[in-house]
Amino acid sequence: MANGEVCCSTQLIDGDGAFNISGIENFIKEIKLGECGLSYAVVSIMGPQSSGKSTLLNHLFGTSFREMDAFKGRSQTTKGIWLANCAGIEPCTLVMDLEGTDGRERGEDDTAFEKQSALFALAVSDIVLINMWCHDIGREQAANKPLLKTVFQVMMRLFSPRKTTLMFVIRDKTRTPLENLEPVLREDIQKIWDSVPKPQAHKETPLSEFFNVEVVALSSYEEKEEQFKEQVANLRMKFFHSIAPGGLAGDRRGVVPASGFSFSAQEIWKVIKENKDLDLPAHKVMVATVRCEEIANEKYSSFAGNEDWQELEEAVQSAAVPGFGKKLSSILFTVLSEYDAEATYFDEGVRTAKRKQLEEKLLQLVQPAFQSVLGHIRSGSLDKFKEAFDKALDGGEGFSVAARDRAHSSMVLFDEGCEDAVIQQANWDTSKVREKLRRDIDAHIASVRAAKLSELTALYEAKLKEALAGPVEALLDGANNETWPSIRKLLQRETESAVSGLSDALSGFDMHEETKNEILARLRDYARGVVEAKAKEGAGRVLSGMKERFTTLFSHDSDSMPRVWTGKEDIRAITKTARSSSLKLLSVLAALRLDDYDVDNVDNTLTLALVDSTSASVKDRSITTLDPLASSTWENVPSSKTLITPVQCKSLWRQFKTETEYIVTQAISAQEANKRNNNWLPPPWAIVALVVLGFNEFMTLLRNPLYLGFIFVAFLLVKAMWVQLDISGEFSNGILPGILSLSTKFLPTVMNIIKRLAEEGSGQTATANGPQRNPALPSRSFHNGVNTTSSEMSSSASSDLTETDNSSSSKQD
Repeated sequence: MANGEVCCSTQLIDGDGAFNISGIENFIKEIKLGECGLSYAVVSIMGPQSSGKSTLLNHLFGTSFREMDAFKGRSQTTKGIWLANCAGIEPCTLVMDLEGTDGRERGEDDTAFEKQSALFALAVSDIVLINMWCHDIGREQAANKPLLKTVFQVMMRLFSPRKTTLMFVIRDKTRTPLENLEPVLREDIQKIWDSVPKPQAHKETPLSEFFNVEVVALSSYEEKEEQFKEQVANLRMKFFHSIAPGGLAGDRRGVVPASGFSFSAQEIWKVIKENKDLDLPAHKVMVATVRCEEIANEKYSSFAGNEDWQELEEAVQSAAVPGFGKKLSSILFTVLSEYDAEATYFDEGVRTAKRKQLEEKLLQLVQPAFQSVLGHIRSGSLDKFKEAFDKALDGGEGFSVAARDRAHSSMVLFDEGCEDAVIQQANWDTSKVREKLRRDIDAHIASVRAAKLSELTALYEAKLKEALAGPVEALLDGANNETWPSIRKLLQRETESAVSGLSDALSGFDMHEETKNEILARLRDYARGVVEAKAKEGAGRVLSGMKERFTTLFSHDSDSMPRVWTGKEDIRAITKTARSSSLKLLSVLAALRLDDYDVDNVDNTLTLALVDSTSASVKDRSITTLDPLASSTWENVPSSKTLITPVQCKSLWRQFKTETEYIVTQAISAQEANKRNNNWLPPPWAIVALVVLGFNEFMTLLRNPLYLGFIFVAFLLVKAMWVQLDISGEFSNGILPGILSLSTKFLPTVMNIIKRLAEEGSGQTATANGPQRNPALPSRSFHNGVNTTSSEMSSSASSDLTETDNSSSSKQD
């Protein structure tokens, strides 16, 4: 520190013993004592009242203490304790001017303040000046003896005193040489030391253990001022570098750092006022504790208000900050370095403990920001992993390889981010966040893995369903003896193809063989389930299938052409064939036969019970046989493979026969009607009789052609009537219905034909009365007229037939 040339002073303790806290604080700030660390010394002076203490200090240290005015009489000048800084002395030296002892103002018995101020001076001072008159040396009742007794007595109240330098300043030296005065003075000091009561621990302790005794002599200031000043100037030189080894204040064991001097002085005076023994080492620790804590709090507040830290704290709320660890470590290092610089001279144990507490508080303050940075690094690493992983999978890379490589890259990225965010002063473990990232990556991999496996499985299941559903349904609809063998072959072929494809796709997932086999087994089960579902679906609509098959086979011939019941067809055989085919459909759908070892007699049982049983009962009605369908299970068929039970088959067959009986009846009726229609001619013998008996009439017709023309016209009229009335169609539904229908249609049809003939006749007359035409036209017109009439009559007949058919169909329905 650069000491100012201007001397500052303040009253440290007033005459009533009150400590001037504000005064010493301002004094320390003004002389910048806090910057000195341990590089300062404290000098105090004691002595009888009006012995020239203040005068000595002012000349020795350049202070400005108030001096006694000799012209006004000898009285108390200094009250309490005053403190000033020395001008121009290195290191910084503080001087305390104590109130004089043996003053009449306090009285003979009021020695409490003397002892308190003496103890205070010994506790805080490195050098104590004892100002004494030269003529008091060797005198039993001299004023220095009570003073020295006071000093030695209060010294015993210091629990662990430090070695203080006692400098005896002999004032107004006579002609007696100092070499002769010093032994006498030391002898007096030793006697006083020996006579002072001591604690048991210091009974035999020599004076040299507590004090370094120095003796100097000064001429009279009033009589030999110049010589006095010269001697003071020589004495002043001893106070330069007083704290250096070998200096006046060489013992620095109990020194308090300059920044804690004010607090230390306050606490020492407080203990002395309470009349307690003063433990300087404990006091030193206490001062260090208070001051280091104050410094730590200041540095904590300084860090909390640091703009760089506040910017970092705000920035990490939204994203990771590059260089976060270095930036924050630098700020923390600066704060801790400032603490170390200010607390460096305090007790090492206390200083270190408070530094650790400060560091812990600072790290506790920044830990949320650090955790936020770690969270951003973790989420960023996870997002980059997801992006890279999805991109790798889209690029066709194997699942396991992509997952392993991208996970490793993401963990490396996270570790690099942690290194960038780590704070040098903290030893925080990032393994938990790292482990959480690892779990998140594994969870995402598992999720994508499950989705991909599900997608692959769904893909091959869809392929299997497409490959099996339609063909199996077609095979079941065309039920025959080869239906189930064909289904088994189809199922095996398509299943193996799908399993092979899925197995190749799963090879990139690096899974256990057991897991892979389970997935493939589920795919096989799915394929089997598709077939079973189709079989169950077919079994659920077996009755409609049987009726459809029966209708198709019964109503169409081998060329798939609709049958015309002309009377030559064997309806019984056709019905039996159609029913047998329908029964085959029932037997095929009665049970599942997906395994090669599935052997059953369902077909034989149904045939025997439902087809052959009718013939057998016709042959022998007296034999009572056990119904093979009176059961809920099939022989050699497990219940799990049963789709339609025997009892259900019997019920379905009965319903099937009932609902198809009408089709057979209709066919039989149509066949009989056709036979009747084809047998309208008389028997051959009748024809021969007609020819023989009607020979004369026939010859008559040949001889007279007019009869032939008349017969021809009549034939045309009858043919037209036949077509218009659709006589064969009307009678196909029965004689009585045909007669009733014809009776209602006969008269309108006759009137319609007559009307058309009349219209044709009037047309011919108009043509004859018209212009001359080609002679060939009349015959052609007549011919065309006949043809037109015939055509119109045919069209009318066709429409009536259609109407009749429609009415017949509606009646049948």
